[in-house]
Amino acid sequence: MLPHPKGQGGSGSPSGIPPLTRKEVEPGWAAGLRALYNTVVDEPIPDSFDDILKKLDESDDG
Repeated sequence: MLPHPKGQGGSGSPSGIPPLTRKEVEPGWAAGLRALYNTVVDEPIPDSFDDILKKLDESDDG
C-alpha cells in the first residue's frame, strides 16, 4: 500500500507500519544524480558566456 500524500487521509497504514519516506523509496543512484545536478547548478557562469548574454540583451533593446 502506497503512503498518502500529506493531508490526504490516513496517518499511517492500517498495519501500524509508518509510511515510507522519500529516501526509502528512491533508487540508490538518485542521490548521486541529485548531487551532480546541484554541483552543475552552483557553478558560476563563465565571463565569456556572461558577455555574450549582455550583448544579446543590448541588441534586444535597440
